[in-house]
Amino acid sequence: MTQMAITLILFLFPLAYSPGPGNIFFAANGARFGFRATIPANTGYHIATWVVTAAIGFGFITALERFPQAFAVLKIAGSLYVLWLAWKLFRSGVMDGDETAKPATFLDGGLLLVLNPKAYVIIALMFTQFLQPSDEGRVAAVVLITTVFTFNNLLAFCVWTLIGDRIAGCFRTAESADRLNMAFGALLACVAVWMLLS
Repeated sequence: MTQMAITLILFLFPLAYSPGPGNIFFAANGARFGFRATIPANTGYHIATWVVTAAIGFGFITALERFPQAFAVLKIAGSLYVLWLAWKLFRSGVMDGDETAKPATFLDGGLLLVLNPKAYVIIALMFTQFLQPSDEGRVAAVVLITTVFTFNNLLAFCVWTLIGDRIAGCFRTAESADRLNMAFGALLACVAVWMLLS
């Protein structure tokens, strides 16, 4: 089990730390509101990650294989949701003194995972590589893989959020804050389009 966990972390490292919808979303929110304000959304995302990953590990992926149209609907819904988040960020105001701007919520974080079809693909791929049908301890293996995957993502998102928070320190004027928000919003919009087209 220990060897599998180490191999799994090495497998997941480039996936977790490369720019994707979650990392860009949390970097942008960290830049906009600071690290602490992202904790509810981060919590929502990673509780959803654990639940969805465990469900796939225990056979949820079979349902998606039987109903491929469900995957197509998730793909479109997820891309539109990320695009909507990008639009909110693109139009958000100055970092200090904007009463209408609010950080992402627990629900926003959970929806970001649930509506991200790429997450389902990565999770399914991970299980095909690390879960053997003949394993006697299949339940324990699913729980271990799910937990390692979730905590690895959590660490990656914290790193990206801190990077966003630190970058924001250089953008405290109204004009530079607007530019930063627009840049992160545009980047997140590109991720949404990539999710839709890939």
